[in-house]
Amino acid sequence: MAGSGGQHWGIYDLALNPDRSTMADAATIAPRAEAARIDALFLADLLQFGNQGAIGSQEPLIFLAALSQLTTHTGLIATVSSTFNDPYTLARQFGTLDHVSNGRAAWNVVTSAFGEENYGYAEIPTPEQRYARAEEVLEVTHALWNSWEPGALRATEGGAVLDAAKVHRVDHHGTYFDVAGPLNIPPLPQGRPVIFQAGQSEGGVRLGARFAEVVFTSLPTIEVAEEFTRRIRTLATSYGRRGDVPLIFSSLHATYGATEEEALRLKRERTEAIDLDAGRRRLESMLGDIDLSEVKLDETIPEPLLPRITDINRRRGRIEIFAAWARQGRTVRDLIIAAQDTGHWAETGTPEQIADAIEERYRRGVLDVVSLGDLANDRTHDFIVNGLLPDLRRRGIVGSDYRGATLRENLELPLTPYPPE
Repeated sequence: MAGSGGQHWGIYDLALNPDRSTMADAATIAPRAEAARIDALFLADLLQFGNQGAIGSQEPLIFLAALSQLTTHTGLIATVSSTFNDPYTLARQFGTLDHVSNGRAAWNVVTSAFGEENYGYAEIPTPEQRYARAEEVLEVTHALWNSWEPGALRATEGGAVLDAAKVHRVDHHGTYFDVAGPLNIPPLPQGRPVIFQAGQSEGGVRLGARFAEVVFTSLPTIEVAEEFTRRIRTLATSYGRRGDVPLIFSSLHATYGATEEEALRLKRERTEAIDLDAGRRRLESMLGDIDLSEVKLDETIPEPLLPRITDINRRRGRIEIFAAWARQGRTVRDLIIAAQDTGHWAETGTPEQIADAIEERYRRGVLDVVSLGDLANDRTHDFIVNGLLPDLRRRGIVGSDYRGATLRENLELPLTPYPPE
């Protein structure tokens, strides 16, 4: 789905279902997503055991490479850290995924807030350090993907002919990396993978404005979405980019019902089932691991307990959302309930009401791509495929089929020069 004039379905977020991350389950979900003409499958990544109650997830690149053989049109978005990987390996891995999928690869670039203990770090680097490294990683990977000129490899009846004069070293010498190049795999079907980016702190906005074609964000309200969209696109323009990029990708946590009453009942039951002790611990994590043990459930959080963002090294964007809500007077109980959606956009209602909420953001220019979850659940699948998507189609918000063979074509993202001319 694209608010910039195109018509797209959305993204199926495999990460919403960590208990369904086996290949057998994915083999059920992927064909359903493709039959519904959903643009891509999105896989997050966790780099440690037990963070915020999650066991972990499959390694995204290998998992999506396997799914590429079970699908023909859906894009494959792998979340991979720029903090714990080097650019030459990343360029080869994503280049290979683009080849084996015939042009459907995308990289969701993250700088990782956890997992440093598994990669030889005594502590997580600061956000400033992580984003500086991410910028250099992206500079080098782009240079490597560009190291083959068009026509360097020409198909012939007997195979292929290489014109070595059209393959160039990159000779990068930077703060974090020295990379000679060139890339040792042929030009990619898409030219380069579609670049997604997740992170909405100051450093994340700068990285997304410079490199991202799609930004994955936590935008719980339209007001937050409008401010974020204005900020990142204004900065992107200052880097010489088009005024309608990056596309805005919001994760939608939807509670569906056949009637509004049913949807509200399901939401109420979900709220009543919350383990408040576990919820308090989750909220403490959302606020940068502060101690809320002395604050009663129906009290607000005293200002001295709230963290200073500059003192936090992990998930500053998420912390800013919850700290702002705390300062607006929400109680601990209110925030524990909100933490179930981890700061993401949440809607409750019938498919038509969910479509209304999507259309409002779409028409206001703050929503281009939306995530849809739980297609493996027959009930949710029915609400999405037979309710929500046909309604959005009638409104002219989504199209009826894929637009091309590659993810870049389906998202209407031409291969623009990098760096911008």
